[in-house]
Amino acid sequence: MPDAQWFDLGPVERFKERPLSHARAGGTALAVSWLHGTFAVVSGVCNHAGGPLGEGRLDGEYLVCPWHNYKFHRATGEGEPGFEEDRVPRFEHKVSGGSLWVNLTSASARHKTAHPHHLARPVNRKPGAVRVLGLSTTAMDAKNPRFSASDELLTHALESAASELKAKTKLIKLNDLSFRTCEGYYSKHMRACTWPCSITQMDPKDQLDRVYEALVHWADVVLVATPIRWGAASSLYHKMVERLNCVQNQIPTRNRVLIQNKVAGFIIMGGQDNIQAVAGGMLGFFGELGFRFPQFPYIAHSRGWSAEDMDRNNELVQRSAELHEGAAALASRAVALARGLLAEESAPASIHRGGRKAHREAARAE
Repeated sequence: MPDAQWFDLGPVERFKERPLSHARAGGTALAVSWLHGTFAVVSGVCNHAGGPLGEGRLDGEYLVCPWHNYKFHRATGEGEPGFEEDRVPRFEHKVSGGSLWVNLTSASARHKTAHPHHLARPVNRKPGAVRVLGLSTTAMDAKNPRFSASDELLTHALESAASELKAKTKLIKLNDLSFRTCEGYYSKHMRACTWPCSITQMDPKDQLDRVYEALVHWADVVLVATPIRWGAASSLYHKMVERLNCVQNQIPTRNRVLIQNKVAGFIIMGGQDNIQAVAGGMLGFFGELGFRFPQFPYIAHSRGWSAEDMDRNNELVQRSAELHEGAAALASRAVALARGLLAEESAPASIHRGGRKAHREAARAE
C-alpha cells in the first residue's frame, strides 16, 4: 500500500463557518461538511455531470449537488436511498495543529451506476425516404379546439410532402405535450446543460423527449409553424427553444454537432405585422443548432396592425389557394435540399471554432 499522503486543507475554524465547503488538495476537489460537531470529506465532483458538490447544500446527512440536485451521503459518499450503489469517493481526515487534514490515498472507489437514456445513442440515420417533421407551436384549449391558421398551412405542407414528394411525415403539437420549462442549468455552468436535457433525464413524465427524438434522430426536414403573439413567436415556441439549448450546447462542451444534414423551414401567421423579425429570430436559432435552409425558407401571412377581425382572417386563410400552394412549395424546397444533403453526406460532426461564440471552456479559477 502507498504511504499516506496527507494534505493540509487550512484552519479548522474556516470549515466550521458553514455546513458545506469546497476545498482542494493538490488537483483533487473535495466537499467538506461540518454537522453535529463532526467533519466529513468526500469527493467534490458529482457522478452525474461533474457538478461541484462542495458548492451545493446539505439536506440532512446528504450533500445536494448545485447543478441537478443529485444527493450523496456526506460521510459514506453513497447515493440517496434507492441509489446507494451510485457512490463518490470518501476520504480519511483528521484535525491536527488547528488545521483540517485529508489523506488522498485513503479514497474509496467511485462507482457510477449506469443510467442509459435512449436519446444518448449515436446519431445514425437509417436509410429510407426523406422524413418531414411538422412542429406546431400554437396554444389552445385542447377540449375546445379552434381554427389555427398556422396549423392549417402546416398540415397542408405535410400532406403535400407525403402525397406529392413521397416523404414520410410526422406532426407534433407542442400543445399536446406536457413538458417543464427550462430551469436555467446553463447559467450555473455550461456543462450543467447536458444532452439529453437534465430535466428529461430526471423526470420521466416530461414529454419533450418526443421533440428531441424527432429533431435529432428522426427528421431530415423540420417545418416549424407559429402564430405571432404581440410581435413575437408563440409562448410555446419560446418554451421549446429554451429547452433546445441542450442540443446547441453540445458544440461548445463536446465539439459535437447533433444536427447533421437537416433542413428547417418556417410558417408564420400573424394578426399583426412583425413577420421578418420573428423569422429572423427563428432562422438565427435553428441555424445555431446546425440546420440548413432552402432558398426562401419561410412563408408568412399578416393583415397588419389594424386588422382586429381575426374571424375574417381565418376565413381568408382557409380559402386562400395561394397560401396553401406556398406551404406545399416550402415543403418541396426543403425536401429537395434535404435530398441533396443526404446524397452528399456533407455535414460535419464537429466544427472549426474560430470566429464562433462556441469556444472551448476556459479553465475554472479555483
